[in-house]
Amino acid sequence: MTKNRREVFSESSANHVWIEGRTNDLESKVLLTITNHDGEQTALITPDEILSSKASLFVEAPAERVQVKGKSTLARMYRYVRIAGYALVAVVISFSLFSFTGAVKARIVLTGSMQPAINPGDIIITTPPSNKTPQKGDIVAYTARRFNGGEVGIFSHRIIGGDAKTGFIVKGDKNKAPDVQKPMMNDIEGVVIAIIPFIGNFLTRKALFLIVPTVIGLWLVMDAMKNAE
Repeated sequence: MTKNRREVFSESSANHVWIEGRTNDLESKVLLTITNHDGEQTALITPDEILSSKASLFVEAPAERVQVKGKSTLARMYRYVRIAGYALVAVVISFSLFSFTGAVKARIVLTGSMQPAINPGDIIITTPPSNKTPQKGDIVAYTARRFNGGEVGIFSHRIIGGDAKTGFIVKGDKNKAPDVQKPMMNDIEGVVIAIIPFIGNFLTRKALFLIVPTVIGLWLVMDAMKNAE
């Protein structure tokens, strides 16, 4: 080894750096910082000694140059959450626009009559019959009525027969027999074009009361940690 060679990070097994030579300027100092996925190492080099230090005591490194493992993981998590948040907002806005125009409508399924195709808590997306003509095999949301014509609610069952003139024969996939009512075209609210599994379980009033404050709290905590020095 050269006589005047000194190892800068003598306690590091990853960063091997040496300095050679001497200076005539006894007041000269060099600050050397190495950052990687393992963290940061800094040394203050003087003509007489090499001192382990921290770069933050002397300079403020640009954020994009510092790759401290813990902070980089937190930054990635924050970025993923932010992207997911923006995507969710975009979907909600897009769906709201479609709903406003009447092109689509979402409903939360409450019963298991259509299992296994549709489960309780799934969200079905429907489009009006004017956009998609109901056919055999389609799942439709229709207004169920009593014998006196009074409305019972909205049922979402599959068409297994019939037609628009005589009425459609509909049946829940899990039910043993077809529905008593044979809905006419004016009873059909929409034809199912998409199914979003499970999400409806989180859209109840009780679930939203718990989830919304939790999500906001997590967002604020992650934002605070991201901006913490």
